[in-house]
Amino acid sequence: MPNLIAPTFAAVDLDAIAAFEGRVALLIGADGKLDAGARRVNRLTKGAIARVVEAGKLEDAKAGKIITLNYPAGMAATALDIICLERRPDALDARKAGAALGKALDKGAALLLAGSNAKPAQIVLGAAMRAYEFTPHKSDAEVKARSLTVMCAKPEEAEPEARAFLAVAEGAHMTRDLTNEPANVLTTTEFAIRLKEMESLGLVVEVLEEAELERLGMRTLLSVGQGSDSPSKVVVMHWNGGEKGVKPLALIGKGVVFDTGGISLKPAAGMEDMTMDMGGAGVVSGVMRTLALRGAKANVVGLVGLVENMPSSNATRPGDVIKSMKGDTVEVINTDAEGRLVLCDVMWYAQERFAPVGMIDLATLTGAIVVGLGHENAGVFSNDDALCSAFLNAAKAEGEGAWRMPLGQAYDDLLKSRIADMKNIGGRAAGSVTAAQFLQRFVKDGTPWIHLDIAGVASVKSETTLAPVGATGWGVMSLSRLVQDLYEH
Repeated sequence: MPNLIAPTFAAVDLDAIAAFEGRVALLIGADGKLDAGARRVNRLTKGAIARVVEAGKLEDAKAGKIITLNYPAGMAATALDIICLERRPDALDARKAGAALGKALDKGAALLLAGSNAKPAQIVLGAAMRAYEFTPHKSDAEVKARSLTVMCAKPEEAEPEARAFLAVAEGAHMTRDLTNEPANVLTTTEFAIRLKEMESLGLVVEVLEEAELERLGMRTLLSVGQGSDSPSKVVVMHWNGGEKGVKPLALIGKGVVFDTGGISLKPAAGMEDMTMDMGGAGVVSGVMRTLALRGAKANVVGLVGLVENMPSSNATRPGDVIKSMKGDTVEVINTDAEGRLVLCDVMWYAQERFAPVGMIDLATLTGAIVVGLGHENAGVFSNDDALCSAFLNAAKAEGEGAWRMPLGQAYDDLLKSRIADMKNIGGRAAGSVTAAQFLQRFVKDGTPWIHLDIAGVASVKSETTLAPVGATGWGVMSLSRLVQDLYEH
């Protein structure tokens, strides 16, 4: 992945600072105290660092504030970055500082003087996450060959810790790449090919084609893609890093590579953003890559339903009744409520085949969740307090916004159909909740389950701390953490 920074860690070498050609960054806390590296830079620049401190530029500064001096006198560096960060920061503040550096990085070499800072690996994670760019379709774009040398007190400890964090960053980058990709490039077939390539990492990857899906009875999933020339597929990714015979955690992703709304056609304005409607499948793919790269000691299976929702003479119509793999019938009221039709069959298949210890589905499912929670939090729905609490704790620790939403019989009653077992929508009110209630009908008794509606967080119009505009990779860090917390022993 050309975006991913490959850092090297080294002991602090004060004599190498002056001659370093590239970008040099140093860390200073709000108290303005300079460590050995900062003192050496201050001497080389004839007191420039001290003048910044004395001017009060770092007083009350939040972690990640950056002051850049271009072509500092007395050094070969092209730029000198002064980044605000305490010597013993928490993990999220360390990532913010790293993100400030990652945003500033251009092609070429960079040197971070981390000194005795307690979180050098977290700083590197922040830098790696924020330095991401998506440029494969820009004719004038060049691959930026970037290197980052981190001078720190204990490089032998920081390097293996950073390696595990960079596995998370690489998974998030994959999610971003998939989510940013235009639909004429990331077809259902191309998506499956990219996932199949992860067998080189130790994953076992199966691709179920339409004939097999028909045999299995995945009619609701197939009904979504039947208006498109792109074949519908289900990809199953196995990571068997835990004890043999232990049931896996199942991750399920909605992979609608483009969503026109079908016969219930969306408005033209903003429809170009529907390339990101496979965001849930993108997150599952990124998590599976991360687990393989870091050698997670857990059994996890990732399943993604890949379809394209198009209007045509073969498309599903409003009013059609479809039988799911479970056997329940669904009256399709709105063909733009298609994600739940994809997920319900894949969820049932996952339970029938794997009897998982828990199941988490992710989907850019409803605009209603964006109305309710904006772009700060994903909606979290669950039938199991313990699993839900564990996920919310993981998301909080990783700085990824998540908020638990309600479920209840009154919402479920809104799905009653006159002619079938259920409707695929429950009306305008509580749209994200009724969507979750629909999915819960396909969760077997005794299966701990979480539904994550990521419509507001998968792709955003303004940059976040760790990501530029566009796909965020939200969820890769939290789910990797959850697997580590609950299932790795």
